[in-house]
Amino acid sequence: MPDLESKFQRELVKELESLFPGCYIERSDPGYRQGTPDITIFFKDKWAKLECKRSASSSHRPNQDYYVDMFDTMSFARFIYPENKDEVLDELQQAFKL
Repeated sequence: MPDLESKFQRELVKELESLFPGCYIERSDPGYRQGTPDITIFFKDKWAKLECKRSASSSHRPNQDYYVDMFDTMSFARFIYPENKDEVLDELQQAFKL
């Protein structure tokens, strides 16, 4: 069975590319800096970071809260999981001024 978080992340990237045509998406290297959010989205002159979780009850790894909070003060960052995906994508569209 494929990892639910990986599957969610793959589907999310496709949805982001559809919502933000022409965006550039990078996935973080998990071995580089522990806790850095999984996905960075660059769209026009904006950027955002998303940390994917398989569910709302999934545990947070060391430093994840720190980095999500830090990047949110700079631009936009959220934890995203199936239960809050629509809400986060709505907020992201507002942040990207669509």
